[in-house]
Amino acid sequence: MPDPLLRVQDLKAGYGSAVVLHDVDFEMGVEAVAIVGRNGMGKTTLCNTIMGLVEARSGSITLSGEQLTGHKIHKIASKGIGYVPQGRRLFQSLSVDEHLRMLAKGTKGQRWTPDAVYDLFPRLQERKPVSGTALSGGEQQMLAIGRALLLNSPLIIMDEPSEGLAPTIVDTLIEACHVLVEEGHAVLLVEQNLHVATQVAERQLIMVNGRIEAELTAHQLETDTDAQRRYLGVDTND
Repeated sequence: MPDPLLRVQDLKAGYGSAVVLHDVDFEMGVEAVAIVGRNGMGKTTLCNTIMGLVEARSGSITLSGEQLTGHKIHKIASKGIGYVPQGRRLFQSLSVDEHLRMLAKGTKGQRWTPDAVYDLFPRLQERKPVSGTALSGGEQQMLAIGRALLLNSPLIIMDEPSEGLAPTIVDTLIEACHVLVEEGHAVLLVEQNLHVATQVAERQLIMVNGRIEAELTAHQLETDTDAQRRYLGVDTND
C-alpha cells in the first residue's frame, strides 16, 4: 500500500492561550477529502496550521514523508501545496491578469497556466485589467482558486471555495476538483455547502470542537439526516 501524500498526526494548535485543534489525526492520498462541520469547529485553523500560518504546538504534518511543521508558508507552498484561503487575500495594486501572470513562471507545459484558468473561469478573462479587490465576491473567489491552481501542486487545500459563487460556477468548481484528482492531484476541501462537499469527495471527515469526530462516506452524509443535524446543524425539517 503506498504511503499517504498528506499525514496529520496528533496535531495541536491554537491562538494565544486558546487551544483550537486537539490531537487531529488523518491521512490522505491522491484523492478528494472533505472536512465538514459547524462554524467555529477548527476547520480553518487546521488549514492554516498545515500551511504554516498557525504554529503547531505538538504533533506532525508530513507531505510525501517530508516534515512540514516548523516551516514558513512560502517554504511549505514550494514543497507542493496550493492554498485557496478563506478571505481570498488578493492585492489591490494588482489586476486580475497580474495576479495570474506573477505565478506564470514555470507553468509552461504544465496543466494549469493563466490561459487554462481563463478557460475554466471565462468571467476572469473579461475582467483581466480590473484590480483584484474591485471584483465581486464570486469573481474574487474564482481568482483565488485560479491562483492556487497555477502552482500545479500535488495537493491543493481549498477553504470554503464555493462561498460567493453562483450555482453555475459552483458546478464548474466541482468539475475542476474532479479533473484535478483524475490528473493526479489531491484536494483537501473545507466546505459548509453540503452539496459541494459530497459531490467533490467520497471521504467526509467531520470536525467537532477541534477534533476529527467521525468519517462518513458522501452517501452516508447525504442520507443520514441525524448526522446532518448533529454535526452540521442542518435543519432537515425545512
